[in-house]
Amino acid sequence: MQTATFRTAVVRVPNGPDSIEIIDVPVAEPGPGQVRVAIAAATVNPTDLGVAAGFFHAIGMVRQPEHTGLGWEFAGVVDAAGPGADVAVGTRVAGLVVGFDRDYGTYAEQIVVAAADVVPVPDDLDLVAATTVPLNGSAAAHAVDLLGDAPAEAARLLVTGAAGAVGANVAVLARARGWQVTGLARDGDEEFVRGLGADFTTHAEPGWDAVVDPAQLNDKALGLVRDGGAYVGLRPGLGPAAERGISVASVVTTSDRARIADLLARAAAGDLPARVHAVVALDQAADAHRATARGGLRGRYVICP
Repeated sequence: MQTATFRTAVVRVPNGPDSIEIIDVPVAEPGPGQVRVAIAAATVNPTDLGVAAGFFHAIGMVRQPEHTGLGWEFAGVVDAAGPGADVAVGTRVAGLVVGFDRDYGTYAEQIVVAAADVVPVPDDLDLVAATTVPLNGSAAAHAVDLLGDAPAEAARLLVTGAAGAVGANVAVLARARGWQVTGLARDGDEEFVRGLGADFTTHAEPGWDAVVDPAQLNDKALGLVRDGGAYVGLRPGLGPAAERGISVASVVTTSDRARIADLLARAAAGDLPARVHAVVALDQAADAHRATARGGLRGRYVICP
């Protein structure tokens, strides 16, 4: 009997977008507490570019002997459930696969994950939009949690890359915590950023109470923070060193079911903006990586396998 397979995007020898391959791998049945999801959509994130380029191989976070998978976020429909799984077949779900050292990720036609790591998608949120929420929304929510509530009524927060997938969510979520938010972005993004309820600038001077740095300006962004202020970056261990009494923190990616459920509900209600730049097929993953590397996107490329 011929073994059933599905298609997934992987990297064998990392060398940028040209090293992405689409391969066939055997279909797996979900075990106890697991579900298999037929993936409808998966996002292309900067982290995926780092995997394809070999950055995470070089620092020892990828040790797969044959190939490593791409993709962290996904949305789709549960098509099989293992014993004890609390998610029914047919449920529309979204989720987040955390970590680098795995043989395939969410750039795939299907995936087997713990039922505890998927969240039902609200009926009025489509799966393409939903797939941009688990990673980018969680990163933004964690960044705002690291900031906490605004320490004063007029506390000023600068968000770099405010038109991007993470930055736009930070702008919305931080306003709800009392921060007076200004988004740093390009000229053409002014209408979008102001539509988030934030002020807008293309050039920031020093003196901010806090900076959240999705654009990864690092030392340049730290230089914009007042003495004793706060800086939050997105890449642990790769941010600037603390100085001038500034607190420096970085987002650590985790899969938090309750948080993702809240973010999906906010997206369905229109409180968080949809972060879809364009939709492409699995075979176009390399092209999506190239376009993402050029920057300037307001959202993510979404792969629909």
